[in-house]
Amino acid sequence: MNKKVLTSVLLGFLAVLLVVGLIYQFTPNVGSLFGGASSGTPAIKVNGQTVTVEEIQAVQRSNPVLSATTEGTLGDDLKTVAVESRIENALLKAASSDENVTRAEVNTQVNQVRKSNNLTDNKAWVDRLAQIGFTDASYREEVRSGLAVQKKQKAITDAAPKPTDAQLQMYYDLNKDQYKDEARIVGREIVVSDKAKATALLAQLKGGSDFAALASANSSEFKDRGGALGPVTGGKPAAVAQAALPSEVGAAAFALTSGGLTDVIASGGKFYIVKVEQFLPATTKPFASVKSQVSEQVTQLLKTAAAEQWFDGLRKNAKIEFLLPAWKINNPTVAVVGQQQVPYTDVLSGVVSNQQFASLLQQVPADQAGTLVNQFLKPGLTDQVIEQYAAPKIVTDNKLPLVGSRANLAQQLALYGSRNVSVSDQDVIKNYQTNIATYTTKASATISEAVFTDRAKALAFRQNFDGKNFVQAASKAGGTVSERGNLAADDAKLSPALSKAIFATASLRPAGEGSVTDVIENGKNYSVAYVTDLVRASVKPLKEVEAMIRSQLLAQKRSEAGQAYIKAQMKDIKVENKLSAVLAAQEKRLAAAAPKTTAPATTPAATQPATTAPDTTKSSTDSAPAKP
Repeated sequence: MNKKVLTSVLLGFLAVLLVVGLIYQFTPNVGSLFGGASSGTPAIKVNGQTVTVEEIQAVQRSNPVLSATTEGTLGDDLKTVAVESRIENALLKAASSDENVTRAEVNTQVNQVRKSNNLTDNKAWVDRLAQIGFTDASYREEVRSGLAVQKKQKAITDAAPKPTDAQLQMYYDLNKDQYKDEARIVGREIVVSDKAKATALLAQLKGGSDFAALASANSSEFKDRGGALGPVTGGKPAAVAQAALPSEVGAAAFALTSGGLTDVIASGGKFYIVKVEQFLPATTKPFASVKSQVSEQVTQLLKTAAAEQWFDGLRKNAKIEFLLPAWKINNPTVAVVGQQQVPYTDVLSGVVSNQQFASLLQQVPADQAGTLVNQFLKPGLTDQVIEQYAAPKIVTDNKLPLVGSRANLAQQLALYGSRNVSVSDQDVIKNYQTNIATYTTKASATISEAVFTDRAKALAFRQNFDGKNFVQAASKAGGTVSERGNLAADDAKLSPALSKAIFATASLRPAGEGSVTDVIENGKNYSVAYVTDLVRASVKPLKEVEAMIRSQLLAQKRSEAGQAYIKAQMKDIKVENKLSAVLAAQEKRLAAAAPKTTAPATTPAATQPATTAPDTTKSSTDSAPAKP
């Protein structure tokens, strides 16, 4: 079973999911808690409790992933997930049947559902229930079962052990990123609605003009405080978090960890310039100040572990009887980790809850999706599940104060194995130099070219063009105009000479919202280009991207070190990965069950009469193939 889903149910989300009967969203393995009524065609018995065909089909219909196909290996996998979810649902309900749920508690829950869905009218309520396969009585029984599961989970999790100081300290040490204050900046901004004006203001600032004075005179925001991002107290602006700025502006400003000016940044139809006067990096809160928060998180992990252990016991001891061959599933052991047998459904749970899988189903036919899933998704998920099953033994053998479900422990072990990873300045410099193209902005511009056959006409046009309408003015002056669009400096549409005149010289003459080039000789013709949206080639300095590079490298190194640590610890654990054998057996089983096709009988030639007379004693239905 998908342990995250199980934990969600057992740790408090059931009350929310009870409305699924009205606003259904499939949750792998347990969404079917809220399927149709219990009457129907018996398909499975789980410890003597009947699961019907209709209940399984309700799960399949409820979600486009599970109903994507019924054919091939993928269809077999999806059926397995749906059936297993009903089995596990039956186990949960049966295990909670001893909990006392009063009629008043059921009524309260039902009334809340009716009110929140505007179904207080009795007829509307009954009609809506009928649409999803319920009567009022059967729905109330589902509610009663759900509330019983809630009570059972509370009893289980209330009995979970309390966290120790060692467990709290270890969790804090491994998850310090969770307890950091946000980075902040002390700074000012200028916001204008005209790009040309913003560019001119930036030039003044780079020339040494006072930022606060220019902001007071020009900015549409915070001009009353000299563009200060935060309130000014005692003459100094307060620091602000990145969320105080538009996303593009905030990203550029917070990259200036050493302070400085941003370029002109467009956002929401406005143009921003930010001066960072002081960068205040994120700091980790001391353990004492967050101990109560850490305690809540570790307590939740202990409850998760208790829920997982309880359900493992239910599933291990379950007696499953398949009543209909069509709904029998194969759930073989996909791996053996020490003495633990990993069920194939643990891998399938990961498949159906994977966002990439859902996206894949929308892009390729189901049969192709099944092949891709077998080749690329299942192997990685199997390795992941194997690590999760190995995690408790690794924790025990190393006497580590880590707690949680198998998945939780695997995550914490990866953090433990990477706890001493760091990124040096040399690492950052090397990455910057290796990936310099990533931080390089190519020169580009929006270009219109006028070609003249007479040099004098070209010179006269360049001198007289006022920047209003290039196409009209150039045509009137005898030129042939081509609107090239937005081009990079190395675009093949530009001649080398014209590209140089636009991007590699300082002789562009301002004209309107753009500028014009010198007259360029091109064979027997002469060109003049009108340039707008000019972007000069530039490379972001290391200091501007250093924080981003360091963060990315640290995440990469931690991931690699964490995985390496777990792999090293697993060397002493006997592991048998059976995925290939499971997939091969599935292919063989499905091929054997597929309808056999036979070649049509050959009609005897007229000159060769049949040697055996047809048996006229058989009815026409005797030779018909049996229905599956």
